[in-house]
Amino acid sequence: MNLNLFTQRDETTWEIPATGRMRVPAVIFADRTLIESMDDKVYQQLTNVATLPGIVGYAYAMPDAHWGYGFPIGGVAAFDPDDGGVVSAGGVGFDISCGVRCLHTGLQASDIAPAREALADELFRQVPAGVGSTGSIHLGQKDMDNMLRGGAQWAVRKGYGRAGDLERIEERGCVQDADPSQVSEKARHRQRNEMGTLGSGNHYLEVQYVERIFDQRSATAFELNDGEVLVSIHCGSRGLGHQIGTEFLRQMAISAGQHGIVLPDRELACAPIKSDIGQSYLGAMRSAINCALANRQIITHLTRQVFAAVFPGSDLPLLYDVSHNTCKLEPHIVNGQTRRLYVHRKGATRAFGPGHAELPTALRETGQPVLIGGSMGTCSYILAGTTESERLAYSSACHGAGRAMSRRQAKRQWRGREIIDELKRRGIIIRSPSLRGVAEEAPLAYKDVSEVVDAADHAGLARKVARLRPLVCIKG
Repeated sequence: MNLNLFTQRDETTWEIPATGRMRVPAVIFADRTLIESMDDKVYQQLTNVATLPGIVGYAYAMPDAHWGYGFPIGGVAAFDPDDGGVVSAGGVGFDISCGVRCLHTGLQASDIAPAREALADELFRQVPAGVGSTGSIHLGQKDMDNMLRGGAQWAVRKGYGRAGDLERIEERGCVQDADPSQVSEKARHRQRNEMGTLGSGNHYLEVQYVERIFDQRSATAFELNDGEVLVSIHCGSRGLGHQIGTEFLRQMAISAGQHGIVLPDRELACAPIKSDIGQSYLGAMRSAINCALANRQIITHLTRQVFAAVFPGSDLPLLYDVSHNTCKLEPHIVNGQTRRLYVHRKGATRAFGPGHAELPTALRETGQPVLIGGSMGTCSYILAGTTESERLAYSSACHGAGRAMSRRQAKRQWRGREIIDELKRRGIIIRSPSLRGVAEEAPLAYKDVSEVVDAADHAGLARKVARLRPLVCIKG
């Protein structure tokens, strides 16, 4: 990317002045190496976001930003409903409420070494993964409605997990004001047999261990220990979320002119928050968030069953669960005043700082755990939200490594079997139903997650707590 387009504020903050139809400036958080390697489309998409009605402050991009649909992936923007603010399906994405949850195991890497192959095989058998994967749960219309309203709370009532889990989930496992009546029959049909499944793409279930602790105080609060084995689950709302995104993008594009909205890009289709279509989308999107929370809760239950079978007596309490494709109504301070804004985070993670009322009491002193997934075969990170992040980017941080090349390019460069064999030589066991999918998710198809996390830490978006290394990865 051409750095002459930016005003550099500091080592990790690059501002784009508001010009042309931009209503606000834009900011990219990245070091020089990361921003130079970003596709020019990130610049174009971010400046397009800055033209949308009712946007407040800045349009932001996180250090892992790359080209997406409408918003760049890694994009953050907030809109005021009382100032003509809009909601954009392209600002949330197709995989609504895709996110990560992390579980403790109480085990050390040495404890699981003798049974790693058996553990990998059993996780692969019990947690369906891949395109179109289905599970053993089949939802009728009543259960579908209850799940869309209740999220992880519904799943716990159904016996998938325990009530204590809910305190460690964003929104305590259930987003309010979901409206299942806005979810089409086609979206429901796609999800009817997909609960408790990982899906495909960059989704995974990974057994990891704590390789390094950077912040002992936060690690103690998070109950993280050197060498401890953790389990991370990365997935979302599956076919239901994708169908909702598809349908409402089309509807918003058609209706934009009726609301006097001139779209710089059809993919930025949006609607006024207070419009009928805006409210319909919010009701459907919140239902999809609850679907994703329920899905990760069910996978947690399945994972616990596997660990109990392979390691009798093991317990897997939940560290935290947070989503990174959402739009949420949140109070934020703008120019010294608290305003209730609709914050879009597409490929960006909520990162509330110390003292935030939304956090469980045990985490308020240190801030929210921010779970950053790496690419297959590379490290992942646990960060903590900062007070400073509220001012910087509406309490938002990066969500992962971010793609460095397209899936098509990756398939041309690598073969799935070669990657699996190479990672096995490095002590990482891969299980996947698709060799093509493994090739698409090759580690080098992504940016260096450590560089991304270092940039987020330096910028003050979140601070590093621990680095994790993979042992077993179940890929979709």
